[in-house]
Amino acid sequence: MPTVEMVDLNNSSAGSIELADAVFGAEVNEALLYEAVRQYTAAQRSGTAATKTRHEVSGSGKKLWKQKGTGRARMGSIRSPLWRHGGTVHGPQPRSYEYKLPRKMVLGALRSALSAKLRDGELRVVRAFDLPDHKTKNMVGVLGRLNAKKTVLLIEAGENANLERGARNLQGVKLVATKDVNVYDLLKYQEVLLTESAARKLSEALA
Repeated sequence: MPTVEMVDLNNSSAGSIELADAVFGAEVNEALLYEAVRQYTAAQRSGTAATKTRHEVSGSGKKLWKQKGTGRARMGSIRSPLWRHGGTVHGPQPRSYEYKLPRKMVLGALRSALSAKLRDGELRVVRAFDLPDHKTKNMVGVLGRLNAKKTVLLIEAGENANLERGARNLQGVKLVATKDVNVYDLLKYQEVLLTESAARKLSEALA
């Protein structure tokens, strides 16, 4: 089992914690990471692209000229797709691009992402985010003492109102609960700071 040194909010040693080898010491599967990121980004697409069919474009419904006798091709509507400003055939319509991955793939991708972060020295365990208040200035001070990188993902096991309010206005900082951790965020942010309780929870849930 990988053993990680914990720190407090002053960046002083606060003991150590043993993490589940199956979660934080797993082999990194880049193919799973790719599939997880692809699924996440697909779900974020708005899918609002739309074109108008012949029934939706502007234009009269009157027959342009009589069916026979003019020498011209028969034509029933100015909104025909054959005409300029007519409707579009088989154009994009609003849709959802979201799809689901098998649960085993999701869990495997999370294990790979957490293991990669720990392997690269981009994952640290903080004893607890016991902030005295919800002021953003104090949260900035905590991140400064921890020598946090430019972008940080904070992972908390339960509700922490002071942490949530203190971090929500900071650019490059995101707070998520353990149940909402995803591969995209783990790979996007340069550093992951998780509490002791969050580390234990993830070890139990993903083992």
